Amino acid sequence: MHIFHLGSGISYKNLLKFSYFVLFTSLFFISSEANSQIPVQTASPDTTRKSPLKLKDVSGNPWEPVQKAPLYLNNPSNITSTVIYNSEKNEYVIYQKVGAFDYRTPVYMSPEEFRKYQFNKEMRDYWQSRVSGEAGGFKSNLIPQIEIGGATFDKVFGSNVINIVPQGSAELVFGINISRTENPTLSEKLRTIPTFDFKEKIQMNVTGTIGDKMQLGVNYNTDAMFEFENRTKLQYAGKEDEIIKKVEVGDVTLPLPGTLITGSYSLFGLKTEMQFGKLNLTTVLSQQKGETSTIEVKGGAQISEFEIYADDYEANRHFFLSHHFRDIYNDALKNLPAVSTGLNITRIEVWITNKTSSYDETRNIVAFTDLAENSSHIYNKVPAFQASPGAVRFPDNAANRLYDQLLTNYTSMRDVDRVTTAFSSLYPGFQIGRDFEKIENARKLNDREYTLNSQLGYISLNTALNNDEVLAIAYEYTMNGQVYKVGEFSTDGITAPQALILKLIKGTTLSPRYPTWNLMMKNIYSLGS
Repeated sequence: MHIFHLGSGISYKNLLKFSYFVLFTSLFFISSEANSQIPVQTASPDTTRKSPLKLKDVSGNPWEPVQKAPLYLNNPSNITSTVIYNSEKNEYVIYQKVGAFDYRTPVYMSPEEFRKYQFNKEMRDYWQSRVSGEAGGFKSNLIPQIEIGGATFDKVFGSNVINIVPQGSAELVFGINISRTENPTLSEKLRTIPTFDFKEKIQMNVTGTIGDKMQLGVNYNTDAMFEFENRTKLQYAGKEDEIIKKVEVGDVTLPLPGTLITGSYSLFGLKTEMQFGKLNLTTVLSQQKGETSTIEVKGGAQISEFEIYADDYEANRHFFLSHHFRDIYNDALKNLPAVSTGLNITRIEVWITNKTSSYDETRNIVAFTDLAENSSHIYNKVPAFQASPGAVRFPDNAANRLYDQLLTNYTSMRDVDRVTTAFSSLYPGFQIGRDFEKIENARKLNDREYTLNSQLGYISLNTALNNDEVLAIAYEYTMNGQVYKVGEFSTDGITAPQALILKLIKGTTLSPRYPTWNLMMKNIYSLGS
């Protein structure tokens, strides 16, 4: 018996562990080699692709909307649709067949449902034809062609078709601007001020034909610099054998071949051209929208001709101070440049209605139409206010008894609140607005606001008065060495708030029936230069 001695350091338990390790390692290599000898079968990949188009079959139900697109084709010609009315059941049956076989399940409808189906189908087909341009006249125009029946329309206009073609653009801008002012003196509501902003921009061109004989043309632009750039014209052109050759309405011209009489352009009105045998007749009824001007320069200065209408005088600016000065006006200008009146106005105060917020140089005034007028120009019929025999004939407070009566019997009129009451007993022979005016806080003009012609007796205001404004004056002048006075000056010792007595030149009512109408000069015109 042989005994192997492994040494004292190796135990039986360690030897057993080593044996197990060798066994498992051997089995692992054997299994791996065996597996490598067996072929492995793997599943082949799916090469089928799904369609990106989500196609959906069309239902046979007519209520279901049908998709419209180039990829969705119509039914082939061998599929036919048939509608049969079943009188026994009072219903409609819609069949879709291929030959004798039903292609779809039949659809059953009541008469009311079928009428609704037919109406919707016809409306859908109609609008589809308009969109696609299949219907005549809907191909490109916003307004479709209109065809008028009847032989009369065709005979007059040469055709039965009306065609209107609008082009252009319209732009509307709406806005609001809100501004706020932090002013503690204003209420909270007044601190915020909203303002609306509205702008429009229209550029439109309309052309059209009515039959073969009438043409329409409209050109409108809100940004046009001149009015004549916006043109409107309606033209009718007749045939060769018709009497009426042409009728134009709107912007027309009248060119003439000769040089003696020039033609007219930029006209707006009616023009007709007619032919009677060998006679051609052209007529124009219009207004001229343009004008032609010629500038002539001579000796280094420009010479211009002005065309002025008689009623275009400067109203409410130039006034005579008295009817007497108006009477002697023409005689005073007979020997120009010398003015022969013997008149020299040395002092004047001019008062008007105060429409400003300034109360410097203001006084209450009462102005009278007949103050300082002689017997030839007294309008009122009050006997106490008439002229005395032998009174002066020049404008003066003593020319009639009105001023004396005011100082003695009507002193209450110094109170501007009692003026109407003071003269109420004289109504209607003496009334406010015609015979006198009262103004509270009237404003005195400074000498830079008007121009005085001291020899002819009239004034020219720098700014024209409004129709409801009052003009009153007080002045002093010399005539042939004698001093005369009309009205009262603010420096005469009459203290405020007592009213001043003045001469009324213009009242609140300007009428040819009143004598103040003649005091306004109507022979001074503005040349606009």
